[in-house]
Amino acid sequence: MIVVKLGGSLEAAGTLADCLAAIERKFAGRAVAVVPGGGLFADRVRAAQQRWRFSDSTAHRMAIVAMQQMALLCNGLKPDWRIISRVADFGRFTGISIWSPDPDELDKAGVPATWDITSDSLAAWLAGRLSAEELILVKSAAIDAGTSLAELAERQVVDKAFCAYLADARFKITLINQSTLNG
Repeated sequence: MIVVKLGGSLEAAGTLADCLAAIERKFAGRAVAVVPGGGLFADRVRAAQQRWRFSDSTAHRMAIVAMQQMALLCNGLKPDWRIISRVADFGRFTGISIWSPDPDELDKAGVPATWDITSDSLAAWLAGRLSAEELILVKSAAIDAGTSLAELAERQVVDKAFCAYLADARFKITLINQSTLNG
């Protein structure tokens, strides 16, 4: 199993469809879980929380819905890919699937409701749960191969909690720019 996290900014950059096509080409016949970031939908949650001052718990649930919306968008572009919400269901299917996280499952697993945890950390959490062989994060930002994960977290290329979710990782971790995936 390979987990490929697509940054939400790929939609705004106009490269989401190209990235989905590249995943289909590069990983045909493999078990792949695509994890979409929340993108513009998560940005709206952040703005709404600033305006209305609701709790991080509410914002977390809304951000999960943002990921679910992006999963639907990805599925609209790749209708042959199955949307999967519960981790246990990944073992029932082969090929490329899109993860639309179940917020109740995340709550039961003890995933904290904080903006320190975004789809980056959730992708790492999923990779661990699936015993993935690799986690690939595709970003619109430039990725310098010599930059540590801690530095990338400090620069907000990955979320603050990402490194903690990798503490016991048994999978390979790769961060790439969208051009590398599409190249």
